[in-house]
Amino acid sequence: MSAVCGQIHATVAGMRRHRFPFNAAELPDNGVYLLFEKGERAHDGDRIVRVGSHTGPANLVQRLTEHFLVENKDRSILRKNVGRALLARDGDPFIEQWEWDLTSKVSRDEHEGRVDAEKLEAVERRVTEYITRNCSFVVLPAGRGKAARLTIEAGLIATVAQCRCCGPSADWLGRFSPKATIRRIGLWQIQHARGDPLAAFPPG
Repeated sequence: MSAVCGQIHATVAGMRRHRFPFNAAELPDNGVYLLFEKGERAHDGDRIVRVGSHTGPANLVQRLTEHFLVENKDRSILRKNVGRALLARDGDPFIEQWEWDLTSKVSRDEHEGRVDAEKLEAVERRVTEYITRNCSFVVLPAGRGKAARLTIEAGLIATVAQCRCCGPSADWLGRFSPKATIRRIGLWQIQHARGDPLAAFPPG
C-alpha cells in the first residue's frame, strides 16, 4: 500500500500545480483533485492532505470554488473541517455554532436568532485565508462518468489514509481537529478512509 501511495505522490509531483487564484480555463470540466498544504511532506515531496471530486457533470471548477472562495461551511466539508480545527486550537466556544448546518429551512428556523452572524462571517474569512494561503492542488482528469470518478476518488482516499508513510507533521493544523480520524490519518476528510485502497496507480 505504501508503495502504491508513493507512486501516486511521485506521479502527481510532476503535474501542473494550481494555486489561488486559479485559472478556471486551465482546469478540466471533470476530474479528481488532490490537495497539498504548506509544510506537509511525504514520499520525498508534498503530502496529499485531501482527495476530492464532484457529483454533477462538468462541475469541477464550481466545487473547487466552493472550497476556496464561497464562504459557506455548509457547502464544503473541507471548510467545515478547517474551521473546526481553527476554533478548537483557539479554545473558542463558537465551535458549537460552527457545527450547526444551516442548509435546510428547518435548521435555519431552529437556530434563527441564535447564530452570531458577525462571528460566523469572521470565521469564514479566516478559513478562506488559511486555505488560499496554504493550499495548492493538482487535477487528475476523469471524464468517464460520475461512478468511475467517485470510485477513483474513494480508492485514492483509502490508499493515502492507510499509508504508513503519510502521517501529519507535528505542526499540522488538523492535529487540533475534534475529529479523531482526521488527527490520526492526516487528511481533511473521514469518508472512505477505511475503504479499499488502490492495488496499482494509475488504476486499471
